[in-house]
Amino acid sequence: MVFTHVLVGLLVAVVAGGGAPSGPLLLAGAVGGLLPDLDMVAAHRRTLHFPVGYPAAAALAGLAWAATAAPAALLAAVLLAAAAVHSLMDPFGAGLELRPWNRDSQRAVYNHALGRWHRPRRVVYDGSPGDAALCVGLAAAAAALGGPAVRPTAVALAGFGVSYALVRRRLADLIPEEFQSLSPFLKHLLARGWRAIRGRTGKHEL
Repeated sequence: MVFTHVLVGLLVAVVAGGGAPSGPLLLAGAVGGLLPDLDMVAAHRRTLHFPVGYPAAAALAGLAWAATAAPAALLAAVLLAAAAVHSLMDPFGAGLELRPWNRDSQRAVYNHALGRWHRPRRVVYDGSPGDAALCVGLAAAAAALGGPAVRPTAVALAGFGVSYALVRRRLADLIPEEFQSLSPFLKHLLARGWRAIRGRTGKHEL
């Protein structure tokens, strides 16, 4: 749901910007929407997913902006709010499984405050028709509220999101069955790439 999460971040920026968000504000929203999933190469949905921490931090940044009107505080609030929505959305999707239609995983998002995993609700999972529809709806809302400054990016993200949904199952078929989720597969690829680089470096040194 990467495109959906980025669109959520854009929408947060549009609302925070009063319908006329600046470029840096849009970037903060997009980065915030993407930020939690950067833990794909660590402990996915645990290392950078904070369903309690992000909302609290976003609220504090929002209060700082209200008190000081500092642009940096607004950027931080938007980034953290987008990351918060991402972390709160994930429990409504699938678990950590690469093939969510199999319902193999009972871990959706780790809650550090409670010290446990939230179970997946499986309302909308990554690459499903529902995910594509949500992507289009968010893009339409962002484009309508944000106007010409947002419309091209929103339309492009919706196009990518729908295209991704159309090939989602085929992409999963390209990954060996031994990998039950995407995170271990990515870490496997990174480790293999690192070994290849070290091998070439060692040959050059010889």
